Amino acid sequence: MAERLLEIDNLRVEYHTDDGVVTAVEDLQLHVEKGQTVGLVGETGAGKTTTALSIMRLVPAPPGRIVSGSVHFHGEDLLHKRLDEIKKIRGNKISMIFQDPMTSLNPVLTIGFQIEEAVVLHQGLDARAARARAGEMLRLVGIPPEREGDYPHEFSGGMRQRVGIAMALSCNPELLIADEPTTALDVTIQAQVLELMKRLRQQFSTSMLLITHDLGVVAEVCDQVAIMYAGTIVEYADVNTLFTNPRHPYTRGLFGSIPSLDEEVTRLNPIKGLMPDPTALPSGCKFHPRCPMAGEICKTRVPQTTNLGQGHSVHCMIYEGLVPGYEE
Repeated sequence: MAERLLEIDNLRVEYHTDDGVVTAVEDLQLHVEKGQTVGLVGETGAGKTTTALSIMRLVPAPPGRIVSGSVHFHGEDLLHKRLDEIKKIRGNKISMIFQDPMTSLNPVLTIGFQIEEAVVLHQGLDARAARARAGEMLRLVGIPPEREGDYPHEFSGGMRQRVGIAMALSCNPELLIADEPTTALDVTIQAQVLELMKRLRQQFSTSMLLITHDLGVVAEVCDQVAIMYAGTIVEYADVNTLFTNPRHPYTRGLFGSIPSLDEEVTRLNPIKGLMPDPTALPSGCKFHPRCPMAGEICKTRVPQTTNLGQGHSVHCMIYEGLVPGYEE
């Protein structure tokens, strides 16, 4: 059995705003094993980035607050560590590629300095060794080391994302969190970045939590997939099982919204409605207002997680036998 590197248990994160309390993440369960890539998939506003920021202890406070739960890394709860202890882990053992390559780099510092800063801080290298390490990392991501004296505005979006990857991997982290690393890039550059991340993950034996809303990216990169809706994981399975046998109505809805090359259809079948207002989440199952299978009990009772075997779990009343299921 593989070693469990990261384990999140019953995590709850709230944002206190002028409009009320926003529950961004609620009772979240997630784990990443050593050498594994787990995809965290969901619509905008599902709580994916908040989950990543919670692992890094970067939830902005105020207005954000981690209310309860635990985030264990190598068996130690990161939420109970002192800030100085977290700083030794952040960027060293756990690194993050942020969502927007246009704004995640400091515009007044050279890219070489930004990479060197991390290795000097965490690995104690001197200036010459740090510069050599920065050049090595830039070469690995396909950027000539001679450009380490350039500033972020002198690079394209795809090149900046490569710099972000080089920074994140510079200290050989055990866990890499990639927050929608290809969203701001065109399709050709997306493919190059994904191929680069796969190659570097194998080279450095790094585990990865990949946050995305693109199921094509998930199919290309991930081993396991967690489907997230309104702050909760509603389905978890290995990538082959999820793509061939999705069980939650929301997961089925996501696949129904994607064009298929194998079927001739005149219209796609999108999920009706919109994500709920986070300041006024529905009672019971949060998906019930949009769910084609919802029964009366779904409006009042929160579903439990049902284990379907072989690591496949689903958060739905159908699999508790309380609501009629699909005719397979």
